[in-house]
Amino acid sequence: MDGLFLAMVVIVVVALAFDYTNGFHDAANSIAVAVSTKALTPRVALALAAVMNLVGALISTEVAKTVGAGIIDTPSGSGGLQIVFAALMGAITWNLITWYFGLPSSSSHALIGGLVGAALAAVHSVQWAGIIEKVVIPMVLSPLVGFGLGYLFMLAILWSFRGANVTRANRGFRYAQIVSSATMALGHGLQDAQKTMGIITLALVTSGQIDSFEVPLWVILAAALAISAGTYAGGFRIMRTLGRRIIQLTPAGGFSAQTVASAVMVTTATVFAVPVSTTHITTTSIMGVGATRRLSAVRWGVAGNIVVAWVLTLPAAGAVAAAVYYLTHAIVG
Repeated sequence: MDGLFLAMVVIVVVALAFDYTNGFHDAANSIAVAVSTKALTPRVALALAAVMNLVGALISTEVAKTVGAGIIDTPSGSGGLQIVFAALMGAITWNLITWYFGLPSSSSHALIGGLVGAALAAVHSVQWAGIIEKVVIPMVLSPLVGFGLGYLFMLAILWSFRGANVTRANRGFRYAQIVSSATMALGHGLQDAQKTMGIITLALVTSGQIDSFEVPLWVILAAALAISAGTYAGGFRIMRTLGRRIIQLTPAGGFSAQTVASAVMVTTATVFAVPVSTTHITTTSIMGVGATRRLSAVRWGVAGNIVVAWVLTLPAAGAVAAAVYYLTHAIVG
């Protein structure tokens, strides 16, 4: 076993570890709302999310190709594997920091920031046009779309059910939330599991194990299982932030927020093949739904703290990745 192959194996293991942390870090995205409205118990919701994450991860690899081949130029050799390793370590570190403080930051942007930071540290080419088009623009637009559609969809629900019996309607929306929670987890698998697939495939190309950027079946299965296992492990700190601290949702509000968020995630993954933050979209959909009551119903202070975490994610993960690259480069050479 040569050194290059061994380094590639280490990166695959680290990438799957990142995928696992992504699962428990972002599990709250799919289930926090359903748990907070008592549509599902936490463990049942986590099991549902884990299964649907697995299904979503098996459906498509378009986002994986965007992340693996559209952010930095494909590196080569041991130096290239150092870039990939540093990117993963930057993303994992930021994931763990924000998880510890209960902040629902973006694992997707942590990974992308890590790639860019490691590439810059290595003086390697970054595809800035691709980052602007496929990362920055969706990063700005998707939360705005989530907020706007959440607001409008909730208004439509309120108008449509204005004369309904409240108790009966709430019971119906709790059942509907089981479906919307499943769809949310499907969208999460379509988005977040793909990013790890992209990184592992990038490592395979970099080490010369494969010639073209086509995601192997074993990579798809491994990434899907890792994120599902992480999801089932749960993310109760972040679940509490999304489910209760931003706004206390009704079953109708929970259904609206989840329906909008899942629609945006599935559309961006399948139609546009762009990596968006499931966290951004979920949070702003909840805020849009809450704003239909009155703007003061949303706890904007908590939302502000979350926005700060969003803004810091790309540079913070990039800085950690750059530091890891310098360290590994000094040790390995």
